[in-house]
Amino acid sequence: MSLMSAEALYAGYGGVDILRNLHLRVEADEIVVIIGPNGAGKSTAMKAMFGLVPIRSGAVSYRGETITNQPAERMVSRGIAYVPQEANVFPSLSVVENLELGAYVLRGPNGPRMERVFEIFPRLKERRHQQAGVMSGGERQMVAMGRALMVEPTLLMLDEPTAGLSPRLIDETFERIRGINQLGIGVLMVEQNARQALAAADRGYVLATGENRYEDTGPALLANPEVAEMFLGG
Repeated sequence: MSLMSAEALYAGYGGVDILRNLHLRVEADEIVVIIGPNGAGKSTAMKAMFGLVPIRSGAVSYRGETITNQPAERMVSRGIAYVPQEANVFPSLSVVENLELGAYVLRGPNGPRMERVFEIFPRLKERRHQQAGVMSGGERQMVAMGRALMVEPTLLMLDEPTAGLSPRLIDETFERIRGINQLGIGVLMVEQNARQALAAADRGYVLATGENRYEDTGPALLANPEVAEMFLGG
């Protein structure tokens, strides 16, 4: 039984299907990455699975239970956390306040959860009283991922976590994602930095025009000459 799976998804906006017969799965111990050209439906796939885009047909399952078209807040309460590419922090609030908001669906003290986040992102502990809006792009991404981890998820969904970051910060972000996965948290990630993402991934999906084009392990997709030529720049 997969941690999360999508079967034969058709979904989109305004009655127009962006996804066409999409199949995807994430196992409990995996990092899974979705790559493909702009407009391929990568972010739409993740949003549909998280309940942010209506699914016309097909099914999404989580731990064997059907969760198709359930609202996003229901997903969070089940242990699924989603970090969007944009508008993923509250800029006027401090780091601590952002993290506390991440745990709004849970009961009990936030201190132990916050300390776990600070262990993963020590820089956030140093700047815990700083407003998120004045932090660097890399630091804001840490805040966004840290807030998602406050719900103690079993699955972390990341939409373009390295967008706009410098090469050094891209490497650091992938290192943090691997560290999060090693804590027993499954990761589903949409990424434009395809080579680095596949190098970090257990498995990958290549989408084109909303459909599955390739599926394999990360190393196998990197070694596939057709994938390299069509989607990785040769």
